Amino acid sequence: VKQFEDDNTVARQTMPSPAQTRFVLTGNKNAYPYDEFYKDDDELTADIVAAYRQVIADLYAVGCRNVQFDDCTWTRLCDKSVRERLDVINAVIADQPDDLVINTHICRGNFHSTWLSSGGYAPVAAKLFGEENVDAYYLEFDDDRSGDFAPLAEVSGDKQVVLGLVTSKRSELEDPETIKARIYEAAQYVPLERLCLSTQC
Repeated sequence: VKQFEDDNTVARQTMPSPAQTRFVLTGNKNAYPYDEFYKDDDELTADIVAAYRQVIADLYAVGCRNVQFDDCTWTRLCDKSVRERLDVINAVIADQPDDLVINTHICRGNFHSTWLSSGGYAPVAAKLFGEENVDAYYLEFDDDRSGDFAPLAEVSGDKQVVLGLVTSKRSELEDPETIKARIYEAAQYVPLERLCLSTQC
């Protein structure tokens, strides 16, 4: 894949986030019975962290310099019906090489247009944007279920924010002036030079 990279194209490996993996495994023990292998969830979590760190090391060894975690668990926390914190990402990211970019896509569930959750980022903004040690966030902002941009004020350091303002859910194209206006609205919270644009998912 590296042979196709150039100044405008970067190879990226995308995978379910470690928090997502933990959420799926611990959320339905009938479907994923792991009691015979692990004495508790902490042991399982330690193995998830170790497995992800090994995969990232293997990817890095063959030239990968951009990894993205796709994560639906944060938006489950945005939804009032769910409040359990399930983050193992920082443990996976710790001590990775400086030239390895790690991003995360925060997803509200769009597989076959499936609705997973709704709610703005405010309930998780301080932890998600302030303490998760990724380089960039790919965030859904294409409709009302994503809330407003105010939680972006919590984005720490020099992290980038990719605004998912263009929807893949409908065939109608967005009005370019509306998109521009929303970008400048987001720039009240994150400097314009650290904002990017993409589809929501």
